[in-house]
Parts: sequence; structure tokens; C-alpha cells
Amino acid sequence: MTPHNEALKEQIARTVIMPGDPLRAKYIAENFLDNSKLVNSVRGMYGYTGSYNGKEITVMASGMGIPSMGIYSYELYKFYDVDNIIRIGTTGAYSKNLDLLDVILVENSYSKSQYARILNGNNSELIPASKELNEVIKIQAQKNKVNLHIGNILCSEVFYCDDKSFEQPEKFDCIGVEMESFALFANAIALNKKAACILTVSDIVGASKKRELSPEERQNSLNQMIKLALESC
Repeated sequence: MTPHNEALKEQIARTVIMPGDPLRAKYIAENFLDNSKLVNSVRGMYGYTGSYNGKEITVMASGMGIPSMGIYSYELYKFYDVDNIIRIGTTGAYSKNLDLLDVILVENSYSKSQYARILNGNNSELIPASKELNEVIKIQAQKNKVNLHIGNILCSEVFYCDDKSFEQPEKFDCIGVEMESFALFANAIALNKKAACILTVSDIVGASKKRELSPEERQNSLNQMIKLALESC
């Protein structure tokens, strides 16, 4: 147990699916897992362990932002012996080739955050996902006929700001923006673990006409991404 996770070590699977929203974790457990059991509810950050196609899997929320993801994923890797974490979440799309509900697999996370530097002296602003885990996800996407968009993501520390404030070097060509992947990837590299991030487009950044998913759609209508993550386990 940790100050943020009341689960016993044996109650957490070696592979964890991490949505940001605790209610999305609950939704996945109730609709996709067999014999799911609530193993953590500290601070309302729900975690469930059950099985999917006979494979033991834990689904646990990360909360919003780099610090929250940093805490929960670090503890899972360090104190619960988790090997793989797949973040699933939503993203604002930059690319004109993306539309609402398109699915993205993140290759690298770009951020100006100091998280990685403070964690273990990693001064890189571009941190990669696990190539091995990403290859598994690509294979499962083909099997499940998911049109997967692959690219870099901007991991921002600020949600409420002008679109112009989402500055990124053109050479990194980020196709969307979210708020958690940088900490997850940094933790995985620091602890010699594996991490991946699958995202569903929930809104179009800078669109002349506002286009976004409702809160209900964000929680309940992301099944293609959820199933892809579970199949990749």
C-alpha cells in the first residue's frame, strides 16, 4: 500500500490500463472486465482488477495532469511491480487530417515540463513510448480494423489558455495535445518499465467552428480505444 493506493500488492495486475477519469475506469471495469473487484478508492481514484479474455488486468485512473499521472504511475511501477501501463485518454487535435473520435497512438511526448529533470536528471523535452508495446498495439489495431493515427503529442501543463500558447517546435510535428503522457513515459524509462498512450480525439484545436465531445460522450463513447488497449494486453 501507498498513501495514494490502498490495494494490496497481489491485487494489482502486471499490466494496467490508465484512463484519467475515475468514472471511465469504473465504466471499463463494469462493461469489459470479468469478475472485476474494486481495489482502490483513495481520493476517489478508482482502481479495479479483473480479467479480459482470461488475462488479469487492472484498470486504474491517473487523474488529470503531469503531477497526478506522475504519482500514480510511479507507485504502480515501483511498489506494485507493474510492468506495462497503457494510458487511454482524450486529446485536442492539431492535424487537419484528424476528426472527432479518431484514434492516435503516441510515439513521443513533447513537453517543457521539468518533471523528468527533477525525477532523475533527464533533460530531454521529447520522451518516447515503449517501442515494444507500441508494436503490439499496432498489430492489434490491424486485427481489429482500427484506423490508427501515429505521431507525437504535446503534453501541456496548462488547460485554460489561448491556442497560441500551445507552442511546440515544428520539427517535432505534434498532432495533438493532452496532459499526462510525458510523466508516464518518463517514469517508465526511469524505472525500466514499458508505457504506451492511446488517445481519442475529443475536440479540434483552433477550429473555426467549435467541435467537441460532450462529457457523457467522453466517458462512454470511447469503446474503440478501450477495446484496442484491452486487446493489446
